[in-house]
Amino acid sequence: MSGYLARSRWRYSRWDGTQQLRPIDGGDVLDQIADDLLYHGDLDAALRRLMHEGFEDADGRRIAGLRELLEQVRARRSELARADLSGLGDDIVRGLDEVLGTERRAIDEDAIRRAAAARRPEEEEAAHRQALERHSELDLLPDDLAGKIAALRQHDFVSPEAAERFAELVARLRHDLAQLQLDRSAAALAAAGPEEREHLRAGLAALNEMLAQRAAGEPSNPSFEQFMERFGDLFPGARSLDELLEQLAERMAAASALLASLDADQRAQLEALSAQLLGDLDLAWQLDQLGQHLRQLAPEAGWDQRYDVGGNGPPVGLAEAGELFSALSALARLEQLFSSASSPAMLGEVDPGEVAELLGPDAARSLEALAELTRRLEQAGLVSRREGRLRLTPRGLRQLGARALDELFARLSRDRLGDHTMATAGIGHDPEGATKPYEFGDPFRLEVNETIRNAIRRQAGAGVVGPPIGLEPDDFAIERAEQVTSAATVVAVDLSLSMPMRDNFLAAKKVAMALQALIASRYPRDYLGLIGFSATAREISPAELPEVSWDFAYGTNLQHTLALARRMLAHRPGAKQVVLITDGEPTAHVLEDGEIFFHYPPVPETLRATLREVKRCSAEHITINTFALDATGSLRAFVEEMTRRNRGRAFFATPETLGDYVLMDFVAHRGGSRRLPRGA
Repeated sequence: MSGYLARSRWRYSRWDGTQQLRPIDGGDVLDQIADDLLYHGDLDAALRRLMHEGFEDADGRRIAGLRELLEQVRARRSELARADLSGLGDDIVRGLDEVLGTERRAIDEDAIRRAAAARRPEEEEAAHRQALERHSELDLLPDDLAGKIAALRQHDFVSPEAAERFAELVARLRHDLAQLQLDRSAAALAAAGPEEREHLRAGLAALNEMLAQRAAGEPSNPSFEQFMERFGDLFPGARSLDELLEQLAERMAAASALLASLDADQRAQLEALSAQLLGDLDLAWQLDQLGQHLRQLAPEAGWDQRYDVGGNGPPVGLAEAGELFSALSALARLEQLFSSASSPAMLGEVDPGEVAELLGPDAARSLEALAELTRRLEQAGLVSRREGRLRLTPRGLRQLGARALDELFARLSRDRLGDHTMATAGIGHDPEGATKPYEFGDPFRLEVNETIRNAIRRQAGAGVVGPPIGLEPDDFAIERAEQVTSAATVVAVDLSLSMPMRDNFLAAKKVAMALQALIASRYPRDYLGLIGFSATAREISPAELPEVSWDFAYGTNLQHTLALARRMLAHRPGAKQVVLITDGEPTAHVLEDGEIFFHYPPVPETLRATLREVKRCSAEHITINTFALDATGSLRAFVEEMTRRNRGRAFFATPETLGDYVLMDFVAHRGGSRRLPRGA
């Protein structure tokens, strides 16, 4: 077949992290949540638990859950919080000291040169006096950075080198201060000349005007498209006004958090620097207005969040501080989302690129996989949303049942309990003239023509035309045989509180799912009824079965269960049986007035009422096969008495062997003789 030929041409190489692996599909997701869904009966809750716990995909890759991702977020935040902010302005001070040192040397050199060239003593004296005055001017510079920079901007530099280095320092400071709140592109303009800064101011003014119009409920003028046509160089990559505002809000909120996290002296120093260097052309005022507008639009962005930053980590300068607090703010948002996410869809709001930058590519891949859980199930047709809740579709029900059946057959194969695949299809063997897709357990009566047609259609859909025609398992079609209904089965599962308390519930639920799948695929004309019972019994439809959970009630009402099963089987042709799965002896029965009587330990009245119902079943040729879990002496005695009167079969099982017993017994007595395990 083509699949085999393709595999023979595969080549292998060492994993380097760049290879593309098979994406998670809906079947993988359903397999991951199957046991949780069967145990608790809540599809949404099973997905939430999977989202929080994580899992390994079909390729063995670890998909971290939200708990693990939360740990990574907190560890990364602790690592960043070690940064040392105590010397936030030290690089500026060092830069100014170098400028002043260069300027003082130039003053001295100029005085010496002028004195040497003096022709009269008074000229030499004037040169030294001027040098002293210039040194005195530098000595009297303010101590605070903002004041010192303001004074130096008015200083008539003697040294061209000092003047150039000071201009570069001012440009870098403008850039760093603007980048605390804006994009790199806008920060670059803030560091450039007056014309570029005017363009930036005009862009901020236009944006503020648009925000004021939005707040007043008026249409934007200019429109976002017109705004981007003129000022797109300031905010590259923004595809809508909302996206632009979200980006700016995150950036400006991080700058606000930086200020809130500094001590009073550092905060005053940084605010004064911003006013000094961004005050020209009204830039500081426009930024302040923008911040006020964005606070109103995004109050949840953490504007005044204070982070406890300061430790023995690397020292942080002004340029790095902006990136540090942007990362801390982003981690805070991730922590809040991961802590409160109630569905995979909520994770779709996160930018995987940002997660990769903060936590690494593995975390980003895990987050993308978690965000896709529900969508993958829906795309595969396994679930749909009805009345605000996820529900399994018929296809999902079939896959869940097939999984339970495969699991039981796999265990039987491992335990070498015999060959349980059936070579017969029932009583009738005459072809119907129709075909069906091959399913696990079907007799392999291959219908060659339809199989070839399926392969041709599949290849044509993939753009492959002409020979050779390769076959895949999904192409197989088999002849559908005419069958007559030869069996009617009711599976009754104990839902009383003792079942989960003794860890018996999941095994019993899986058996019911497996039998339902087996009968639907192998014996589609057989009847299968389902009953759940505790203090009372009720009929369950196959569609309800996955979401059935235990009853928060005590009491095992076998009398009501058998009465309901007898009514369900009353008009069914062929052999009739009840598969009874329980871990409790009869402790409840229905009185003549319809009230429920309960007593533990069992009383003779309840035992007699139950055995009367056993007698009625026997009279109607209904076989009762009982599978007792964790059977105590009294339960074993009652089951043996019930079996003796009904001539059914009794099995005393554990959760690990229950499925083997039920499946083997059903197959053996439904399709021919099979050997049962010892001890049954």
